[in-house]
Amino acid sequence: MPSYQIELTTADGTLIRFECAENQSLLAAAATANIVLPSLCGQGTCAACHAFVTAGEFVVGEHDPDAVPVEPGQTAVLLCCSYPRSPMRLAAPYEHGRVLFQPNVGREAAIVELTRVAESTVRLLVSLVSAESEGDTAQFEPGQFVELEIPGRDIKRAYSIANDWDGEGQLEFLIRMQPQGRFSEYLMRDARVGDKLVVWGPRGTFHLEEADRRSRWFVAGGTGLAPILSMLRRMAKCADGEEARLFFGVNRETELFAISDIDRLKSDIATLKVEVCVWKPESSWSGFVGTPVDALRRDLKTANAMPDVYLCGPPALIDSAAAAAKECGVAEERIFSERFVQS
Repeated sequence: MPSYQIELTTADGTLIRFECAENQSLLAAAATANIVLPSLCGQGTCAACHAFVTAGEFVVGEHDPDAVPVEPGQTAVLLCCSYPRSPMRLAAPYEHGRVLFQPNVGREAAIVELTRVAESTVRLLVSLVSAESEGDTAQFEPGQFVELEIPGRDIKRAYSIANDWDGEGQLEFLIRMQPQGRFSEYLMRDARVGDKLVVWGPRGTFHLEEADRRSRWFVAGGTGLAPILSMLRRMAKCADGEEARLFFGVNRETELFAISDIDRLKSDIATLKVEVCVWKPESSWSGFVGTPVDALRRDLKTANAMPDVYLCGPPALIDSAAAAAKECGVAEERIFSERFVQS
């Protein structure tokens, strides 16, 4: 099987080289060389792993065409579903610091809890079987995600972690059920407490940045709340004194979840203000009517100083929230985000 040299240059000018066979995706080949590039879905349905081709030939596997970024004068590809047919040169849209140079380690975990917490959302709690022997190697930072694999089924999906690291190896996830999602169908039909999963990671560079006395405002849509909860739980543990706000939104009241968790955080973080938003509520709803982006824009217009803004949710929410923040004066480098796709 032919193999080709791949050269990837990061946004800050660092050159990364690896070999890729014709039957390997560019993303998989990098991982084989212990180079973990930013990615999320691994299925060609999001843009997290995109890069731009500056030289070389390739073919593209199955993917969602809408997920490929459109940049005038540039050829964008999704690394998870692109296969080389010659040596290639690529330009990455991220800096060298977002690339991890380590094996992507898989660990066995057991399902501890599987509970429906809203109309179409479940809480999944797993415990790493070998966490004690591995010590800190299973540790993660708030905001990161892992991939969960169902043994023997060739199904692997990425989910953000909702809890903070407790040293005991437990990982909490908030997962929206999708009727056509293979992992969702497994959770709805087959999964039982005690069943084993394989946990790959942690991965991702969405994390709490140094605030330098700026307040932190968090915008979450649906299960995009998961990594935000992890961040707020870390802030509660560290007794962070800076102001924090959470704008959490769903479409309908029946989709609300984790309200008791949010209430506990309000008790633990004295400076935390919360706006729960419902886009299309029943007439009995007494809270904010609209999207979390609407609430964010409203409060930014009267803010004394611009905060750091953290965004997590579907791509449309991320784009509109980032645009609203910039319109109100938040510097682009103070906006941090993680897009997710449903599985």
